[in-house]
Amino acid sequence: MSNRGEATESPRMFESDFLDFFSRCHPAVVVVLYVPGVLAPLFESLRRASVSTVATSYFFVFAFWFWTLAEYWLHRLVFHWQSPSAWGKRLHFLIHGVHHRWPLDRYRLVMPPGASIPLYFAFLGLFLALFGRFGWSLHAGFVAGYLFYDLTHFWLHHGAPRSSYGRRLRRNHMLHHFKDSSARFAVSNLIWDRIFGTTGTTVSSGGGRGPAGPPLRAECSRSRGPEASSRASH
Repeated sequence: MSNRGEATESPRMFESDFLDFFSRCHPAVVVVLYVPGVLAPLFESLRRASVSTVATSYFFVFAFWFWTLAEYWLHRLVFHWQSPSAWGKRLHFLIHGVHHRWPLDRYRLVMPPGASIPLYFAFLGLFLALFGRFGWSLHAGFVAGYLFYDLTHFWLHHGAPRSSYGRRLRRNHMLHHFKDSSARFAVSNLIWDRIFGTTGTTVSSGGGRGPAGPPLRAECSRSRGPEASSRASH
C-alpha cells in the first residue's frame, strides 16, 4: 500500500499490480451491474412471488428510503471508525481513508465489484430470510438506493451541479472533506444530518460559488504535502 500523495489521476494503492487493478472501478460498472440488479428482483416480486404492483411499489420505496438512513450510519460509524491499532488504521484506509486522501480519484469513488457483488447477494439472502417473498422488492429498493448514492457521490466530486439544491449538496460534501470530517455524513441528501445533529458549524458561503460549487481541485492541491498521510485517517 502506497503512502505517497501523488497528484496523479488514480495513484497506486497497492504494490501488487493485481490488487491495485481491482481496487479501481469505473462508475459505469455500477450502472451495468446494478440496473439489472434492481430490475431482476422487481420481476421476481411481480411475476414469480405474485406480490401485487401496489405492494411491490410500497416496499421498493420504503427500502429506497431506508438505504438513505443506512448510508448515513454506515458513513458515520463504519467508514469513519477510528482504531488506535495498526491493523485498524490500515483497514480504515482501505475502506474509506483512501477516498479522503485522494478525493479526485474517479476510479475509487464507487465500490469495486469484488466487494459489491458479494454484498449484493448477502443482502438479498438477508431480505428473503427475514421477509420472505416481500424481500425481492425490498432488495430492489435497497439496491436502487445504493445505486443512487454511488452515482450522486461521483457527480458531487466530478460533476457540475446547476440547481440550487445540487450546489448545496455538493458544498455540504466538500465541507465534510475539507472542513470537518466529523460532520455532514449524508451524501445523497441533506436530511439525516439535520435530524441527528451532525450538520457541523455554520460556514460562510463566500468565494468559490457557482455551478460547480467549491473549488475542489484547489482544495485538493492544498491537501498535498507531508501531512497527506495523516489525512488517510480522516
